[in-house]
Amino acid sequence: MKIDLKTLTIQKAHEALQKGDFTSVQLTQAYLDEIKAKNKDVNAYLEVFADAIEQANEADKRITESKKVKSSNTDKGTDFPLLCGIPSGIKDNILIQGRIASAASKLLENYHATYDATVIAKLKAESAVFLGRLNMDEFAMGGSTENSAYGVTKNPYDLSRVAGGSSGGSAAAVAMQGALFTLGSDTGGSIRQPASFCGVVGLKPTYGAVSRYGVMAMGSSLDQIGPIANTVTDCEIIFKAIKGKDIKDGTTIDESTYDTNSRIHANAMKNTNKKMVIGVPRDFLKGDGIDSAVLKSFNEALETFKAKGYEVCDISLPNISYSLMVYYVLMPAEVSSNMARFDGVKYGLHKDGATVIEDYFESRKAGLGKEVIRRILLGTYVLSSGYYDAYYNRANAVRQMITDDFLKAFESVDIIATPTAPSTAFKIGEKTNDPVAMYLEDIFTVTANLTGLPAISIPCGYKEEMKGKLPIGLQLTARHGDEQALFIAGKDFLGEV
Repeated sequence: MKIDLKTLTIQKAHEALQKGDFTSVQLTQAYLDEIKAKNKDVNAYLEVFADAIEQANEADKRITESKKVKSSNTDKGTDFPLLCGIPSGIKDNILIQGRIASAASKLLENYHATYDATVIAKLKAESAVFLGRLNMDEFAMGGSTENSAYGVTKNPYDLSRVAGGSSGGSAAAVAMQGALFTLGSDTGGSIRQPASFCGVVGLKPTYGAVSRYGVMAMGSSLDQIGPIANTVTDCEIIFKAIKGKDIKDGTTIDESTYDTNSRIHANAMKNTNKKMVIGVPRDFLKGDGIDSAVLKSFNEALETFKAKGYEVCDISLPNISYSLMVYYVLMPAEVSSNMARFDGVKYGLHKDGATVIEDYFESRKAGLGKEVIRRILLGTYVLSSGYYDAYYNRANAVRQMITDDFLKAFESVDIIATPTAPSTAFKIGEKTNDPVAMYLEDIFTVTANLTGLPAISIPCGYKEEMKGKLPIGLQLTARHGDEQALFIAGKDFLGEV
């Protein structure tokens, strides 16, 4: 049978696998066919795993066994997991045992992971199918996937434009029907911005909600793993599958860490006539750098929420304008520390020099790209003697002020709404020679990473261009631990049942 990948969701696929409408092998083959047809142009996948069909076959065996158990014991029969047999793609900085994990860098071109990341172990427990590893900005440093050592990922809506970054491959794979869901990592918007550019849904969970064990660290106080999918419901399903406390990651939290029972929206949900309150930082949206089509689409989205019964009000976030500056001090500092392990000695590319120090220099010079080197140098500078207090400590103090502003705002609202990005997908090469212009693309997304708050990007419209239309994303941010508020509002906005 012909499988309609454009309208397929995890729940629909699960039900079809249950009924026997198609098998996981057939579903996986349908995605492999799409990848074969489109990836040569889009470059979302760096590698398609040769054993994808074999994985699907194992999932089918589990499904068949589950059906047998259920039919022989109707009282206690259990369904197979929701993600069983569901084809997915994985960002190239997330370790899968025995597979190459290069972080899109020449430095790790032939590095094979020796263990599974916790999120991979959880997906394997559900018998999800891994189609392949996805392109990204080298070591997740960038906002366009132009920094990949293996070529830029192109936007499926317009191949002359970027897919966003650093999880550009993850977003493009879903947008081109090359996976039913993917995993990405988000340090300053690296899930949400490409989701916005590619017209899909991307979730950055609460800091610590998902284990980062087995994920190459970029900014350890900022990084989070999250899902990209076609619907909010699918992102919710994946989030529930991968979240949870992990003894291998000391930053992880459990559901009792944050009190989500006393939320304003919890009371509102008991009364179907009353819905959540959405706050809008209007002063922050008055800058010249926001595309008029993005602002128009954002305002129309707010009207949609109002029509659905939500209250929309203006809020003040006095220190939000400093977010980007704070981020680009703290993030490079953490990059500088985390990248110290890639010295060409223990693993990865090695080049011989005249001395051990020269080995380090030669290995890094041969293996690292321009943007990674730029961030290492900047981070080393702000951490150096004489500048540590002036830059790093001061940035941390302002970070706390920004967090306090958000927490105060959440005393009166349930969700804070902004555009996901100030523009739609830009032309490939348009901003590669202007790092500041590239960094400004993160202006709305970095706040969720600085504060540790959960945020989601959902499609909210299109900008008409000569070659067609370009997606626009709406970003919703909620209280710590309150992803449920994002799921409720996001599904309501998109009309998901």
